[in-house]
Amino acid sequence: MSATVQPPESVTWRVHIDRSMWVGGVRSLMLQALHPMAMWGVWQNSNFQEDPFGRLQRTADFVGVATFGTREEIDALAKKVRDIHRSLRILNHDTGKRERLDQPELLRWVHCAEVYSYLQVARRAGLLLTDAMADQYLDEQRHTATHVGLHAEDVPGSVAEMERYLASMRPHLRVTEEAAATVKFLMWPTMPENLKFLAPGKPGYFPFGALCYYTLPDWARKMYGALPEVPQSAVTAALRSFRLAMNSVPEKLHDYAFAKPTRDMLERARQSLGAEGYDTAKGLYGLRDPRRWPSRRTLAPA
Repeated sequence: MSATVQPPESVTWRVHIDRSMWVGGVRSLMLQALHPMAMWGVWQNSNFQEDPFGRLQRTADFVGVATFGTREEIDALAKKVRDIHRSLRILNHDTGKRERLDQPELLRWVHCAEVYSYLQVARRAGLLLTDAMADQYLDEQRHTATHVGLHAEDVPGSVAEMERYLASMRPHLRVTEEAAATVKFLMWPTMPENLKFLAPGKPGYFPFGALCYYTLPDWARKMYGALPEVPQSAVTAALRSFRLAMNSVPEKLHDYAFAKPTRDMLERARQSLGAEGYDTAKGLYGLRDPRRWPSRRTLAPA
């Protein structure tokens, strides 16, 4: 059994170690915001208005632990998240009633918008995955969904299932005032404390935020209408360039995008996997290469 929740042989590892995840993460927040109740839940129960980038970072930290942490680490973190969600309520502006935040339909929407954004962006950015591997990724993410309180069997486990689910959700989506503001914030965010050193370059962030927006599905961009349309071929080219540039950043430097507890967790993962016989000379990112796995390991069926 691997020292990490998702072993290097998994498709999840290939997707989540890829730096295109930063675009996928922002894109997922923009997509999630189209569900009124999900958006109100975030708006009413967090400091999202002041620190939207911080929420992306916290999501990245959770995904990091759920992928590269130990089972004990994700179990503890997942329990904390479920306990927080269980205690929170949402004011439904349509009915005037207060409802639970941890409703399965809301958790399912957030999960699906997140993991499908990761998958679609990574493939479009140039990560080579077969259709069978894409299905395997979503199947692996069914277990991840249980961390937030969902049942694995209630979550789409293939691309076809995910597409049907998203199609079924479209009549329930709309651009609320909060959703419109969310897209604006995500294109011009407040930097969290550990990234304050990037503040002088903040004007340069807008192209990144715009890139995330342009990777949304056509129907989602039409709903928002936040930016004029551009050729999607140019979006794909920009996305591939972003991925190549980010994937060239040294791993230890890239780790500073995460909170210190997550950086420490990633270092423990490197050490534990090294002790298991994985060649970590090129870090966790290098473990995409099967030649760096212990000789007893074989590639998981695609």
